[in-house]
Amino acid sequence: MVRAPLVNFRRFQITAPWPLLWTVTALFVLFRLAVAVVRLGVFVVRHWRAWPAVALVLLAVDVYRAHGWWPHALVAVVLAAAGGVWWWRGRDSFHRLMVLRVVSVWRRLWVYRRQWHEVMSLCGLVKKYDGGEVVPELLSVRCSYATDELVLRMPKGQNPEVWHKAARDLAYSFGTRHCRVFSTRRHPVPHRTGRLAFVLRLVDRVRFRDRPRHVWLVFIRRDPLTRIVAPLPVPARPDFTALPLGLREDLAVYCFRLLATHVLIGGATRMGKGSVIWSLLRALAAGIRSGLVRVWAIDPKGGMELAIGRPLFSRYVDDDWSRMADLLEDAVARMRARQQILRGKARVHTPTVDEPLIVVVIDEIAALLAYLPDSEVRQRITQALGLLLSQGAGLGVLVVAATQDPRKEVVSVRDLFPTRIALGLTERGHVDLLLGDGARERGALADQIPLSGKGVAYVLLDGQPEPARVRFSYLADDVIRDLAATFPAPPETQPEPVVQPTAPKPRASNGNGRHTYRPTPKQAAPLLPPSLLNALDLNSTNGSDPR
Repeated sequence: MVRAPLVNFRRFQITAPWPLLWTVTALFVLFRLAVAVVRLGVFVVRHWRAWPAVALVLLAVDVYRAHGWWPHALVAVVLAAAGGVWWWRGRDSFHRLMVLRVVSVWRRLWVYRRQWHEVMSLCGLVKKYDGGEVVPELLSVRCSYATDELVLRMPKGQNPEVWHKAARDLAYSFGTRHCRVFSTRRHPVPHRTGRLAFVLRLVDRVRFRDRPRHVWLVFIRRDPLTRIVAPLPVPARPDFTALPLGLREDLAVYCFRLLATHVLIGGATRMGKGSVIWSLLRALAAGIRSGLVRVWAIDPKGGMELAIGRPLFSRYVDDDWSRMADLLEDAVARMRARQQILRGKARVHTPTVDEPLIVVVIDEIAALLAYLPDSEVRQRITQALGLLLSQGAGLGVLVVAATQDPRKEVVSVRDLFPTRIALGLTERGHVDLLLGDGARERGALADQIPLSGKGVAYVLLDGQPEPARVRFSYLADDVIRDLAATFPAPPETQPEPVVQPTAPKPRASNGNGRHTYRPTPKQAAPLLPPSLLNALDLNSTNGSDPR
């Protein structure tokens, strides 16, 4: 087989001296050698984490050549004994620093790196340029007890939406059932304190800088949300920016931000809306007992859901539509009073015992906005909810509502809820209606939550456009009764509404000093013509009322 020469001198159209040709060839080879050395240096610097392993391998080879195999056996015995003591005394740190790191290295090399190019090509994530292929670069793999978190760099010409669409293909290609795609860093910047805080902040500024071309993939090896989450401990003092309500799919505690926001909970029947409400009330229980939080509850279903925890509520209505409207209007009045106090002083209300955080809990908001038979009461409720949702977040008057149907014609104030939680839904389109357009493409498969996954939901976390999958804790009836008995709300004196007497309206006169009967707007008009009414007025005698 004849191969083409390295330099085809016959292609030169002009005669050139041989020394010049060899000089140009030598310079070209030296240039390519310099490029290779630079690339090798960049590779070595980029993979600095492998330096200790390479050094240990070289040292082991040198020791074996000099002393044989017995030093390696001695080191192995010592390391095994030290690992056993470490595992016995500090099991959590041993798993975190040793076991999980070994699992990360193993899965990076055997599961992901071995078939990376094949999976990327078959999933359509490889870009073609200048006759070659540009493959997404795998940067790191970090394993936990249930998940694998991959950090990769996208090729030029891609955006995170492409990876959202390919998430299910990636999951099944790597042997899992769930793959979550995040376009931003999942872990916040740590808060540094101490003597070296200034230096560590400078390091964090480089480590946690914004990287638009990086994408985080989370593969769920073992779904921890298939099991019921036990009730979490009650915080001694509730942190309204981080209330523990359940577990995330990476086994981290899901902390919910309630301060200065309204919450809409959507889910089909028996999919766990009560788990969200009672988990929230359990996290607020210490504040309820101290008076820092006041919960006003409305249960349009006649108390079937909230009546069991009646001692937790400062105000509670479940059987009178008019009283429900009065409660919401009282919340509006409390909001107006705080506006007068905080105007020009603060933009966000800080809860205190004297001015507590008021949380209005509505179990089924659709019954008040769409299915209420009394149109006048329904109009009062709609107006009061509109004022609360548009103005009450910063004033410490919050609304937490649940619904089965998130459609706009059913929940007309749906767009006024900043925070939304999607439990199991019956229709595919309800996901985007509840969480926003494109939420399902970004991974919120709420319509695929099985009936066994009660309490599993998709929520939007602060600073992340992709919804997170969590499972809220389940509180049995006995636990709710014990919670209500342990953390009862202090009594709240409710002033009786003052009924202003309305002045009687002057009746119309026909010009003769006699009053003419005219029907009020709430009465049905008599079926008599005006001429006959005037005749009746003229036939009255002795100045008495018309007959």
